Amino acid sequence: MIDFENVFILTQKELSEARRNRWFVLYTVAFAGLALALAWLALSGVGTYGLAGFGRTGASLINLVLLIIPLMGLTLGALGLAGERERGTLLYMLTQPISQAELLLGKFIGLALAILVALVLGFGLSGLLIAWQGGATQASDYLTLVLMAFALALASLSLGFLISAATAKSATAVGIALFLWLLLVFFGDLGLMGTALVLRLDVGQLFSLTLLNPLQLFKMAAILAIRSNLEVLGPGGIYAVRTYGSQLMIFLLAILLAWTAIPLTITYLIFRKRGVL
Repeated sequence: MIDFENVFILTQKELSEARRNRWFVLYTVAFAGLALALAWLALSGVGTYGLAGFGRTGASLINLVLLIIPLMGLTLGALGLAGERERGTLLYMLTQPISQAELLLGKFIGLALAILVALVLGFGLSGLLIAWQGGATQASDYLTLVLMAFALALASLSLGFLISAATAKSATAVGIALFLWLLLVFFGDLGLMGTALVLRLDVGQLFSLTLLNPLQLFKMAAILAIRSNLEVLGPGGIYAVRTYGSQLMIFLLAILLAWTAIPLTITYLIFRKRGVL
């Protein structure tokens, strides 16, 4: 049985430590500053402030989310267990009356909430700028984008925890996390196109290959929320809409959540087997 009081205490601890983590502060400031800059540029590009403000800014923020949020989740998750193990605090915490599941869950929820704060700050400041200039259209799509960005953050954080559980040194964990981030970012449109050409994949196989990248899942879901279609993504997007129809958004979010649940489950199994070693 999981004692949620212990989970709550560990969550508070992670939130407190996140505020003192220079990498988290740097990511938060960078995301908030760039989100504000993109909002201002998007509004300026309209010519007159207001029209399609939220939709235009949301579209410009997709690439920012694809770059910064996975990097934040992967690196913070990679340090979640490996850093504590290297400092010896993981052994100390497990001598307390808490289980490994409570420890893992508390750390994950705490870091997830910290990333959510960073997302709310970045999206909130840019949203206030848009609202201040009168751009109130497509606000619901903008909020949907925030929720999907958080889902991507959870998937990235879960992958980071998996790396952290499988490595002994924090430097090694961060190195693997950065390599995985580069792989996921650059194995995007160009990587998929190159793979499809070399292996001569049909459109169905290309879409299935897209599901193996949580960043591409977020991108498709975000574009679908803003544009209501995926024609901008070419044959793969058209195939997805025709195959899944109105259930496409639910399908994409379900796969994205699976990218959170499966790595986190494997992390728990590895952590239970290895313990603090």
